[in-house]
Amino acid sequence: MIKKESKNANRIARHKRIRKNLSGTATTPRLCVFKSNTNIYAQVIDDEKGVTLVSASSLEMKINKCDTETAKKVGAEVAKKAIEKGITEVVFDRGGYQYHGKVKALADSAREAGLKF
Repeated sequence: MIKKESKNANRIARHKRIRKNLSGTATTPRLCVFKSNTNIYAQVIDDEKGVTLVSASSLEMKINKCDTETAKKVGAEVAKKAIEKGITEVVFDRGGYQYHGKVKALADSAREAGLKF
């Protein structure tokens, strides 16, 4: 019997490849996205210090579903919190996910709220 690799294992491998060349600094932190079946999460991370500067999630906003509308709200919320902390420019880390659907919706709403990628 042939064993099938899990989609999550493949996503983690893609994320590791992306992270080799992508890092957040104090001036341009990393905006990282994670999706579960029920929620979507976004964090702004300074990799030099290993500190999460800002975070937002659908769980925190008490929305227990993961669709593009929720992703837009989470993107706008994380951008609002980042701008309040004085962060205007970030590096986008899609977390090994394809850049479409929920990930794209989150990124677009963060851009509309004032973050520069």
